Amino acid sequence: MPPFRRIADELRAEMDSGVLAAGDQIPTQDALSRRFKVSRATVQRALDELRKGDYIDSQRGRGSYVLRGGTSSRPDHEGRSHSGPGPAGVELAEHLEAAFREPRVTLDSFSLTAETLNSALQGPIRSIQAAEIDPPQSVAVRLLLPEPGAQLAVPRLVGDPGDGRPLERLRRLAQSHATGLQSSVGRLKDLGLVTEVSVEIRSVKVSPVNKLYLLNGTEALFGYYKVVERTVSYRGEDMEIYDFLGLGATLFHYSAAGAGPDPYSAEYVRRSQDWFDSIWSTIAEPLRLFE
Repeated sequence: MPPFRRIADELRAEMDSGVLAAGDQIPTQDALSRRFKVSRATVQRALDELRKGDYIDSQRGRGSYVLRGGTSSRPDHEGRSHSGPGPAGVELAEHLEAAFREPRVTLDSFSLTAETLNSALQGPIRSIQAAEIDPPQSVAVRLLLPEPGAQLAVPRLVGDPGDGRPLERLRRLAQSHATGLQSSVGRLKDLGLVTEVSVEIRSVKVSPVNKLYLLNGTEALFGYYKVVERTVSYRGEDMEIYDFLGLGATLFHYSAAGAGPDPYSAEYVRRSQDWFDSIWSTIAEPLRLFE
């Protein structure tokens, strides 16, 4: 057996047994190289194997995180969750996998940069391209983001709220993630895999303190942004800023799907969809990414 496959099998067994649970961070490549006494290239091949099997998700500069493990429960094909709240990246990825099994997919998102959604969408998009799941007939995405010129409460420089660099960095991040999402979803139509594809992006002059995802009008995932102090690099300089914790935020799941949904959950989904639609159709303005 090739060394990379042996490493992948061992890590997969740790996930299936619960030693590595959903949301846990995988040890660094250097740590795995020392543990298994192999090169980093071999470790990278092993992680690629796990990524292809949707066992882990990797983010540049953030490391790799477990998407599923023995102690977590994934949603069934109707999208109903049998687990509690979880990390945003993991929780959203799981429910998107179920949402994309429906013939018509609708995704509404209210967030700071669309980073979590862009990352979580890569799983079902890869599955469609690899013919692992049947492609839906249509995919419609609506992104609601903060207005680029708005003076948001966060992010801001520690000790100098008037410094404009943290907001400038945020605008560039939002543009990058929104553009990437637009390209990834649009590729499904370009490749002839999905007949109808649309991605609409609008903005609103508000500082988000929470994120909301609405899937197919029957699922809602909601989470609060936590303000943290951290160091970020921008244009070659390190900055101490107050920032929102988004990818690692906790998402709570509510469902109106199935034969007998919880009435409180179903009402939460309905009210959340009404809220999103009201903002979208009144004060939200079309966002042009390259103005």
